[in-house]
Amino acid sequence: MTRPRKCSVALILMVLMCFQPEVLSSYPPVIMTRMGNFTSTSPGSLSTYTQFVQDVVSHNCVVIFSKTTCPYCKMAKNVFNEIGATYKVIELDEHRDGRRLQEALAQMTGARTVPRVFINGNCIGGGSDTKELHQQGKLVPLIEQCAPCCLDSRTEGSGSGQFEPNKL
Repeated sequence: MTRPRKCSVALILMVLMCFQPEVLSSYPPVIMTRMGNFTSTSPGSLSTYTQFVQDVVSHNCVVIFSKTTCPYCKMAKNVFNEIGATYKVIELDEHRDGRRLQEALAQMTGARTVPRVFINGNCIGGGSDTKELHQQGKLVPLIEQCAPCCLDSRTEGSGSGQFEPNKL
């Protein structure tokens, strides 16, 4: 006689999301965290981190969510350094809530990879996207359009988030 297999909550939710998303639409958002062989869930826990990202992005012209060892993150920072733009950096691998922030970024932008680069409140993509925009001559005009509200540097990170055109 065959024993029935045990299914984790995460597996059941993933199957439902793939084949019957309408079943889940009436439930609050669920975040799954895997720890060893166990999966825990907590409803709506990303909202705090999403709000943090929105606050940082809305108060700074250029924001890079990065990891210190990522070559694409270095590529994006180098582009902004080349053009003389200052930027706010949130190093996710050094931030106490880095994993949760990365999950919030994934939910907000549709991509979990770093860097996640924002200009004037809009995600422009990652390191390659930033470099390509610069090579096409489209990056500086985006920065020059920064709204005055984005020139505040009260949030966590480094750089002022301001554009200094005299450094071009």
